[in-house]
Amino acid sequence: MNDMTPDKNERSALSKWSRRGFIGAGVLAGGGLLIGIGVRPGNPIAALSSKVAPGAGEQLINSWVKIGTDNIVTAIVPHCEMGQGAHSVLAQMLADELDAAWDNVRVMQAPADGSYVVTDTARMFVAPFTMNAADWIEPTWNGLFTQIARFADAMITGGSSSIRTTGQNQMRIAGAAARKMLIGAAAQEWGVPAGEIVTRDSTLSHAGKGKTATYAEFASLAAEQPMDQTPTLKQVSEYRLMGRSKARTDIPAKVDGTAQFGIDAQPEGLALSYAAVVRPPVPGTSAASMDASRAEGMSGVLQILNMGNFVAVVADSYWQAQQAVNTIDITWSASESPVRTMADQFAVFAKVIDDAGPTGGKEAAARGDPANALTNAAKVLEAEYRAPYLAHAPMEPLNCTAHVADGKCDIWTSTQVPLMARTEVANVLGIGADDITIHHPYLGGAFGRRLGSEYVAMAARIAQATGYPVKMIWSREEDTQKALYRCADMSRMRAGLDESGALIAYDSVFTQRHDPAEACVPAMYDIANLSVRVAEAELHLPFQAWRSVDHSQQGFFIESFIDEAAHAAGADPLDYRIAMLKNAPRHRAVLEQLAEISGWREPRAEGTAKGVAIVESFGSIVGEVIEVDMSSGKPRMTNCWAVCDAGYVMNPDGFRNQIEGGIVFGLTAAMYGELELKDGAIVQSNFHDYKMLRIDETPNITVAIINSGDVPVGGAGEPGLPPAAPALTNAIFAATGKRLRELPIAKQFA
Repeated sequence: MNDMTPDKNERSALSKWSRRGFIGAGVLAGGGLLIGIGVRPGNPIAALSSKVAPGAGEQLINSWVKIGTDNIVTAIVPHCEMGQGAHSVLAQMLADELDAAWDNVRVMQAPADGSYVVTDTARMFVAPFTMNAADWIEPTWNGLFTQIARFADAMITGGSSSIRTTGQNQMRIAGAAARKMLIGAAAQEWGVPAGEIVTRDSTLSHAGKGKTATYAEFASLAAEQPMDQTPTLKQVSEYRLMGRSKARTDIPAKVDGTAQFGIDAQPEGLALSYAAVVRPPVPGTSAASMDASRAEGMSGVLQILNMGNFVAVVADSYWQAQQAVNTIDITWSASESPVRTMADQFAVFAKVIDDAGPTGGKEAAARGDPANALTNAAKVLEAEYRAPYLAHAPMEPLNCTAHVADGKCDIWTSTQVPLMARTEVANVLGIGADDITIHHPYLGGAFGRRLGSEYVAMAARIAQATGYPVKMIWSREEDTQKALYRCADMSRMRAGLDESGALIAYDSVFTQRHDPAEACVPAMYDIANLSVRVAEAELHLPFQAWRSVDHSQQGFFIESFIDEAAHAAGADPLDYRIAMLKNAPRHRAVLEQLAEISGWREPRAEGTAKGVAIVESFGSIVGEVIEVDMSSGKPRMTNCWAVCDAGYVMNPDGFRNQIEGGIVFGLTAAMYGELELKDGAIVQSNFHDYKMLRIDETPNITVAIINSGDVPVGGAGEPGLPPAAPALTNAIFAATGKRLRELPIAKQFA
């Protein structure tokens, strides 16, 4: 751990996202209905009521869905909205099971006080065998997992998990349970069998008696109905909202400028001061001394703080604070790291892999006898692949507004982990978590960067030290050069082919394994002899999950090397993959449709070529073909086709948007993404030298969706990224014969 990595207590695996969830029960009387999840004795109902149901006549019992007297349905969502559309789709899933009118559905961000944990986390890591618990045992399990999730601060948005976990296992069930309670109330009042009542567009009706009523009219009576914790959910044929492209609920506010992000925080009644910060340029160092004489005399400067692992200037405006901090002459302590350049970092990786040898390292996967198969192979391929460090570069700079007074702290910030941020603040301030309030607005991008909370802790420390309510903003340079990063990695790979060209042995050893653990294994392919190992090597820069995490490197490594095997065998790369997917029908179907929509087998224009890659990640299978034009001597991407099997797509338009975004993000990284080191510090500083893909460089993108049926729902935000880099480099090889085993691409054609 170094000074650029937030100090934190060791957390269990429960602090990561997971796949499954639960529901309990809850009701509201007096004009509105609220259905709660995991209701157990001792829940902080009183504290939640003022935040979630402050209107007259509303009484809250740990609720996820609220029906007001105006017949508005409000979905209370525990995940953050960072541009991925999760709020809207979660509400869409709830509303469908509730038979609510979509135009009357609203979304509320759940408060970050520990009551709205994502209990799926506890289910997956503690007791996956209880996923289909019987009705009589479900309430007990719910209470147990709720408490475990609270202990783990499990209120997380990441891993493309929101729809496939909370949506499938909480929102849908909450909606179905609420609908059943409303029907029960109407049946009791009208004196008819519940099975004869029809629900549609937030109304109940009984044809025989000619009765019709809004949900709001039966809210109070519904509160008296028993809660079915395992209600019957709709079949696909019954969906009215799920599977349809409904408009996102967050877009109007983002268009008219009323949407509030962390950087917009202007707490009522507080006169804010502003802080700019500077952190050590080299990890593991701290401020040994500083000369702030110039800054002290600058207009608007209020305080200058040496906090050890960062220096802060607090001023009347952010501009004044940033200009002042730029003038401070800081002497940083010496670094103990041997890494001064990226060549040094890759040398560290290479030594660890050398030391591991042909069988060393920690085994990630093994099958058959790869050593013997390689010895007896007709042809052996060897390759070394490298991936650089990458920054997240969200458009909203890191920021946090903090107010510490009277033993309490209020925090306004964009974060993917509000409860973990709360715990981090509690640790650095030395106050109880219950005395910290996290105000949780929209996020202006994250891509994993806001899974860390060190910037939140910094703002809290500044506010405590100064006594002011302070808005701290990182400059773009600060976030590019002194943050947390997608780790660099190196992989050495060997493949053995038989005389027909079939891949009979696969061996890889690499240096970084974080999450998900299975990312390094080409499990979908029929390879009889396989060895996958990790030789763990120390990173110079601190790590933070980056969009698609390990799949971003491993997708490039694996799918590039499979392509090498195909060409060595003299086979068509797409057909070569299909031949190894006899036991993976969904993957095979993706590639077959991809070949069709991309015109893979059609004649190609001179100077152009196509490359293919397929990666399964976060429950979704995504295959991509990229067409590249090399007629100018440099790669110009013209078209990209993607076929995606996510099991069942809840909102096709939103899903396509996420896949397209993942592709552009992945192509940006493939073409330009790189953080270089000089004297141990990052060279790049802003978008002028940490380039993004421009619109005129972006290929036309076509996304096709396969709804494959009765399989778990997959994610959308991350799975579009991993195939992008290998599909592009494979296309470049097809056009030029030049195999690119290191990213980024642009520097190799400079």
